[in-house]
Amino acid sequence: MHVPDGFLDAPTSVGTAVVAAGAVALALRGARRELDDAAAPLAGLVAVFVFAGQMLNFPVGAGTSGHLIGAALAAILVGPWTATLCLSVVLLVQALLFADGGLTALGTNITLMAVVAVWAAWFVFRGVSGLLRRSRSGLAPAAFLAGLASVPVAAGVFVLLFVLGGQAPVSVSAVLTAMLGWHTVIGIGEGLITALVVSAVAAARPDLVHGLRGTAPKRDLEIREAARA
Repeated sequence: MHVPDGFLDAPTSVGTAVVAAGAVALALRGARRELDDAAAPLAGLVAVFVFAGQMLNFPVGAGTSGHLIGAALAAILVGPWTATLCLSVVLLVQALLFADGGLTALGTNITLMAVVAVWAAWFVFRGVSGLLRRSRSGLAPAAFLAGLASVPVAAGVFVLLFVLGGQAPVSVSAVLTAMLGWHTVIGIGEGLITALVVSAVAAARPDLVHGLRGTAPKRDLEIREAARA
């Protein structure tokens, strides 16, 4: 999913950089409403988990690579605004220290993974949770579908960007096949991991799961208040 330098032309890269900068600025404000003393340490752990997951890259053809994103996991556990910040920091560190993605493509990578994937996952999670009355029993299937959707949606947006400003000597059909085909398979793995991790955290500390806030039963609310005391 990491886009390398030179894969997109300058206007497209600049455009995504503007989008990324605006999204991060909004996330800095939005995260203040999501983070508290209990959730802040979890945000750090989520960033570390995402970093480790994204470092496992494998080629999928047409000059692209695939890996887990962690967007759905982050959004459900710590909230979409905080998730955008977590993934942005991870992508910045990867670009600067590990040459994973390019500096000129940093805005593109943040747009795809920290914005598109995070918010696609969050909207799917909220929609499915609403249908399932956002109960804890519906947390796992909602998390799975959010993780499943986030990866191919981000891959699809990349294909659109490639159509607008692709510079690599690869046909659009080859990029489309490589990105959507393989990333749908990756999405299944992403969904399974997201569901397992979120369910495990919810079983131990439901007060820490952002996706359960506002709809948790009375017992969970009491746990949250006790944790904050």
